[in-house]
Amino acid sequence: MHVLSGIQPTGPFHWGNYFGAIRQYLELQEVADESYYFIANLHALTTVRDKERLQQYTLDGAIDLLALGLDPDRAVLFVHSDVPEVCELSWLLMTGTPMGLLERCVSYKDKIAKGLKASAGLFSYPVLQAADILAYDADTVPVGEDQLQHIEVCRDIAGSFNHQFGETFTLPKGKVLDQSAKVPGTDGEKMSKSYGNTLAVFDDPKKQRKQIMRIQTDSRPMEDPKDPEGDVLMDLYKLVATEDEVASMTVTYQAGGFGYGDVKKALADAAERYWADCRARREEFAAKPDQVREILAAGAEKARAKARGVLLRAQDACGVAGW
Repeated sequence: MHVLSGIQPTGPFHWGNYFGAIRQYLELQEVADESYYFIANLHALTTVRDKERLQQYTLDGAIDLLALGLDPDRAVLFVHSDVPEVCELSWLLMTGTPMGLLERCVSYKDKIAKGLKASAGLFSYPVLQAADILAYDADTVPVGEDQLQHIEVCRDIAGSFNHQFGETFTLPKGKVLDQSAKVPGTDGEKMSKSYGNTLAVFDDPKKQRKQIMRIQTDSRPMEDPKDPEGDVLMDLYKLVATEDEVASMTVTYQAGGFGYGDVKKALADAAERYWADCRARREEFAAKPDQVREILAAGAEKARAKARGVLLRAQDACGVAGW
């Protein structure tokens, strides 16, 4: 199994990023033959237009991944822009990509509806994403269900190239990330930076406790029994509490006679314990940025070696090499 995934550096990672994706990246690095994970700063340019902020987000993203457990001895970690071969490969793919294929991509329409500027980069995003995948002969791409269309687009682009120029690219398959761990935001909607309802993984515990204490709840009397299913506090508690703690809290909900303030305190306590080791590791990595950059440079060297071979294969197939 050859795994590839990228994460945009558009701000601090939140619980949704971790439980919805990153935790499963860490699991895959243990079983995959090759794993490539990159900080997608080139993709982030479609939304982050401030140089210093993008550079800081890029470094922070790497520090966060390392602190959360990404192991550079098991997986290749690098920065997107450090592998220019991918951009050249993207152009080879773009020359044969039908406009209609890109026009049908729902993510472009969704982002425009949310107010993002309609740039050529945003429109052609799926082609660069296809190059990201194909450059490493990835056969497994962990994605959420809403990203499956991009995998199909990648397969269409690669399949068309293969049909035109001969077998060149491995056709990837999307591995739908486990969505069983529901990650609601502080307002009950899906946790997302765009909704402003996130709990950041590495926020100061005191700041996060205040955020948790402000979560809105219903107005049922304290003595009433309450259904733990679909409850925002309970859904968050299940992510960071132990099995015994969750079982005990479930009994409390069903029995009634408690206040939501008590649940919020228990949630904040469990969260502080859950993230404590990761926060400590993050402080260590953050104090050694040069070491982090060395890890990224070593990862980029490995990634470039792989991507260079695929690019040369594609150039030779379509006639722009060895002429």
